[in-house]
Amino acid sequence: MARSNALPAQQAHEKLKALGILALNGMFDEMDALGVLRYAVSDVLPGDLAIVSSFGADSAVLLHMVAQVDPSMAVYFLETGKHFPETLAYVERLKSHLGLLHVHAVHPDPKDLARFDPNGDLWETDPDSCCFIRKTDPLEPITAQYGGWVTGRKRYQTRERGVLPHFELTSDDRIKVNPLAYFSDEDVAAYRRAHDLPEHPLYGKGYKSIGCAPCTSIVAEGEDPRSGRWRGFNKKECGIHYDFSGAIASPMSAAKQHALWKDGAFIVDPFKGWVEGTDPGDARYTHVPVAVFLAYREAFLANPHPLGLLVAPGDAVEAVAENLGRFASIAVSFPAFTDGRGYSTARLLRERFGFKGELRAVGDVLQDQIPHMQRCGFDALVVTHEPTRRALLENHLPEMALFYQPVGLREVPLGTRPFLRRVS
Repeated sequence: MARSNALPAQQAHEKLKALGILALNGMFDEMDALGVLRYAVSDVLPGDLAIVSSFGADSAVLLHMVAQVDPSMAVYFLETGKHFPETLAYVERLKSHLGLLHVHAVHPDPKDLARFDPNGDLWETDPDSCCFIRKTDPLEPITAQYGGWVTGRKRYQTRERGVLPHFELTSDDRIKVNPLAYFSDEDVAAYRRAHDLPEHPLYGKGYKSIGCAPCTSIVAEGEDPRSGRWRGFNKKECGIHYDFSGAIASPMSAAKQHALWKDGAFIVDPFKGWVEGTDPGDARYTHVPVAVFLAYREAFLANPHPLGLLVAPGDAVEAVAENLGRFASIAVSFPAFTDGRGYSTARLLRERFGFKGELRAVGDVLQDQIPHMQRCGFDALVVTHEPTRRALLENHLPEMALFYQPVGLREVPLGTRPFLRRVS
């Protein structure tokens, strides 16, 4: 937790603006990592700075500096559940060797894992979502406690990091400190030898940048140290880092702008839109249009991956009634606020065909519609309308106390006598 004498993030942000980011970065020699860290801890964000460490190949160097400047600084380790056993052992070894007093493991939400990665193989098909669930999302509430945080990023690691400064003013009002920005691989190795620091057990085996085991491979001679991360994927960062130009990734606050509302919160959505030309036997986590499903029904039924169904106005859900159990989610489209056919579709799915899975409304979803949608059986909403997002977050949806048309068998319309209702 941030300490009570913490400097408010915005105040520190304004302080750095006043100094001028160029002037601030000009205060230190390129290799004065210890000076950068000491100044950040004592002058820029006293008591309001934490470090996020991967406990990877180069982590011992920065953690050694932390131990010299302030061994009580909070150190957060993202325990994704996918680390090498050697990394977990290395965490304990460095804690003991350096005398770090507050090392905390940050775990992903078990509910997110159960829902989006029940078999633990999401990294194979969607590494960005895997990183979000296991790293970015769990870290957000931690970093929100602090005005800034320290990273071990270095310019030499990738082309995108080649403009990395010592201090960054980020768009989400945080100050990011990169003491090792100008260190080379040789500088790191020399520092480690000079201070007799323990080496990560996998480093000598060719792992130059070490993350989660499934997405980390040995680096060949001449390759970038991070080329062994997410090899074969069009991916370079896990999402928790971005530089001041925004070239590496979007700020975490932007990543939090999820559109899927479920169980009282906006959450990460594992499903993506259907892409024409997708192999029906290989599709996964996509809402398949009804017409496409009917055209390739057997292939989709034989497909072992999670699938959804997209129902547009005019689609006959009766045609897929016998296969509804195949879908983990059904998305019902509302192309316009005035088009109410989706309500009837939802009632058919829930009441006549007994669909028990996720039923989501997509399209023109506005706050006035939501109470009606919920009455008809929708338990998830894809919301992009900003006033509606705010209404959901602030629990300011319109209330519906009276109604004239019942839903299911549990409601009694205004002005009728319940004992005269026919139950079919």
